[in-house]
Amino acid sequence: MEMPVHSLAELFRQLGLPDDPESIEAFIAQHRPLPPEIKLWEAPFWTPAQAEFLKRETEEDADWAELIDDLNTRLH
Repeated sequence: MEMPVHSLAELFRQLGLPDDPESIEAFIAQHRPLPPEIKLWEAPFWTPAQAEFLKRETEEDADWAELIDDLNTRLH
């Protein structure tokens, strides 16, 4: 299995969110569980720019896709 190019902290930084471990865990705890029918980028807590980034990177299976999938799993 290939190692991700980026870390979860880098993903949060890219999204403009606090990226320390405590803040990441607090964000996930605050926003979970997402209903199964809602795609990660459709969640109401993202800004339009954040949602677009998550959607684009997932659909293009870009470098961020594996971390976005991990975040998706943790929020659902």
